[in-house]
Amino acid sequence: MQSRALLQGIFVPNIVPLDPRGDVNEPELRRYVDWLIERGVHGLYPNGSTGEFTRFTPEERRRIIAIIADQNRGRVPILAGAAEANVKETLSACEYYHGLGVDAVAIVSPYYYKLSPSAVYAYFKEIGRNTPINVTLYNIPMFASPIDVPTVQRLSEECEKIIAIKDSSGDLPHMIRMIQAVRPNRPEFSFLTGWDAALMPMLLIGCDGGTNATSGVVPELTRKLYDLTVASKLDDARRLQYRLVTLFDAMIYTADFPEGFRQAVGLRGFQTGAGRQPLSAEQKISLDHVRNTLQCLLAEEGFTNQPLTGCPATAPGQIERSEIDKVVRSVVDELKRRGVGI
Repeated sequence: MQSRALLQGIFVPNIVPLDPRGDVNEPELRRYVDWLIERGVHGLYPNGSTGEFTRFTPEERRRIIAIIADQNRGRVPILAGAAEANVKETLSACEYYHGLGVDAVAIVSPYYYKLSPSAVYAYFKEIGRNTPINVTLYNIPMFASPIDVPTVQRLSEECEKIIAIKDSSGDLPHMIRMIQAVRPNRPEFSFLTGWDAALMPMLLIGCDGGTNATSGVVPELTRKLYDLTVASKLDDARRLQYRLVTLFDAMIYTADFPEGFRQAVGLRGFQTGAGRQPLSAEQKISLDHVRNTLQCLLAEEGFTNQPLTGCPATAPGQIERSEIDKVVRSVVDELKRRGVGI
């Protein structure tokens, strides 16, 4: 972990609470920002994938950042998602967020159209040459054109304003190769993992922190895991990482992403509203099971005072093994559906 890194620690890719009309619920978003900061997160990361940035208009995305920047009042760094459909609009967003005093922006590789590595390089080089604000590359190959190691190395050496990469592939060797390629010439360049299930091992191989969706639900746990890992209290960190994986799997695999995270934030006491993606009748029934499962898991960690609807009677601090088995089976089924080998 490099103390010279400009971005370091746990950044929260937060969901956006919506009101009954489906509009941004500003009072609840402000309350949520305060709650996250009070629980020790190192930074905020609005307009990311968990924040469903593609489901908001450009004007709404700017309003979300403006609300969060105003409520934050400089307490923690803000890494603002600034990805738009083309370079011109992305640079316009960069200029706007720079005017709000945001610390840096994160920009996903071009999406919808699958581009070659040379095209990805050209896209980010144009941004890096013209941006008024520091840029974090955002590699999420399941949704957008991948950013390969040579491209990251080249951009890091040619563009002073490109200061970091957020990688959500969960690929440990890929992260090692990036760090090996970039850090000798850019020791202050930040490496952030967006894959919650590998937060501890990513920190151990040299990442500076994480942008983890679970942080929006249990910021206490991800901050504690970070602290234990950087303090080399590895036995305690490993046990906490295992528990975090169970919760992460329940949220990401048993409902269409990021609906599981929206449901879980609601269980922490926020009026999150319904997401903008309409749900089928079957999905609504499935969400009832997801909500109950998440409530059980959150209760085991002491993060809910709500009645444990759907949970079996257990001793304090324990969950019936069958409930966790249900989650595991759901995860396995989803991985098989996606063609992931296990």
